[in-house]
Amino acid sequence: MFRCILGSSGKHLASVSVLLQNRMSTSAVPVAAVCQVTATPDKEANFSACKQLLEEARQRGACMVFLPEGFDYIGASREETLSLSETLGGDMMSRYTQLARKLEVWLSLGGFHERGPDWEKDRRIYNSHVIINNKGDIVSVYRKSHLFDVELPEKGVSLKESAFTIPGASLAPPVHTPIGKVGLGICYDLRFPELSLVLQRHGAEILTYPSAFTVATGAAHWEVLLRARAIETQSFVFAAAQVGRHHEKRTSYGHALAVDPWGDVLGDCGGEKPGMVLVEVDLEKVNRTRRNMPVQQHRRDAAFYTSLSQI
Repeated sequence: MFRCILGSSGKHLASVSVLLQNRMSTSAVPVAAVCQVTATPDKEANFSACKQLLEEARQRGACMVFLPEGFDYIGASREETLSLSETLGGDMMSRYTQLARKLEVWLSLGGFHERGPDWEKDRRIYNSHVIINNKGDIVSVYRKSHLFDVELPEKGVSLKESAFTIPGASLAPPVHTPIGKVGLGICYDLRFPELSLVLQRHGAEILTYPSAFTVATGAAHWEVLLRARAIETQSFVFAAAQVGRHHEKRTSYGHALAVDPWGDVLGDCGGEKPGMVLVEVDLEKVNRTRRNMPVQQHRRDAAFYTSLSQI
């Protein structure tokens, strides 16, 4: 049977059928939960809603749970966004490390508002993707490297992330997790195939793009980009998402997706409510896809792809 679990903040989760395989209790294949939330400037309410999803995911057999960009909050102004930010050693991240340890589950926290190293001087932050293991240890931090500075007046989109965010200086190596080797990106990183390809070359079997896509860009590009990243790297792609109205100035597209290495969509949480999809992560599907169509073996050396620059 295929299922997506949907719910809203403060309410019990209901189950509806979609194309997603529910884990059987006898299965040896690890299960991941890819979540969809509606964050607001209320950090306490956001934590409560995410905690409920994590507990539900663990109860249903997930050993790793993916939360989206801005899981901690989405501010209504630059000033609010900055004032609500914390360090990795602050209260919010402490709560999640404790929760991971209590539930014995790995967490992908897909976009934490982390105060920068010169916070007192310049009041700038990182958009940080934090991986926590089931012992409550932070095992990897990737800071978003491609910032969303976009003006689409005909679509009603105007965001300049660089006004208050520091771009990350480097990629993070794929993380060994119970579901496989996970390569880390965040939202706008999805549009840069170079990032996905280098992560795949360094061993990634799963790519993850936790996001808060706008409605306009999501409707046009979300699914096709996620499927493209899965196809070109022959990897699973998990994309936790923000959905719905965060405040009067911002709404997100939703449709948290799980895609397999062939590019087939395994689960879609839709564009209306918080929830999750549960995915059995069978790495043999990665191996089989790469073996049957050995794209990486057919790839030419780096000099070939830079040959035009010599002309």
